[in-house]
Amino acid sequence: MTIGARDDIPRIRRTISVYKVSAIVTGIFLLLLVLMMVLRYGFHVDIELLGPYGFLALTPKELISGIDLSTALLITHGWLYVIYLACDFVLWRLVRWSFGRFLFIALGGIVPLLSFFLERRVPRLAETAIAEFEAGARA
Repeated sequence: MTIGARDDIPRIRRTISVYKVSAIVTGIFLLLLVLMMVLRYGFHVDIELLGPYGFLALTPKELISGIDLSTALLITHGWLYVIYLACDFVLWRLVRWSFGRFLFIALGGIVPLLSFFLERRVPRLAETAIAEFEAGARA
């Protein structure tokens, strides 16, 4: 792993901060999405907000007349994953990791619980690359 230039280090650290938040938020929404999929395909109900069955209800898809929270979860997770993937891409480009590492980190937004593991691991890898770069620059 090599960092291109000293100017990249502040950008890497900013991206790490955004990455950590996006990994946690994306991971939470992915777990909610898994719960929604179990409800939808296991019990044939979706999550409805402000419908005729109450404030929050589990309702068969065809009977939903309120706000369909299941679809909202799908859309929200999709956009959060885009942000997560953008952080992954920026770190990959700046730290010059292998494409395999980029793909592995990208899996964090689609494999349940993996983003929580990566939220701790990826910043450590990036900080190690920064330390190696700085040690090489001093020598």
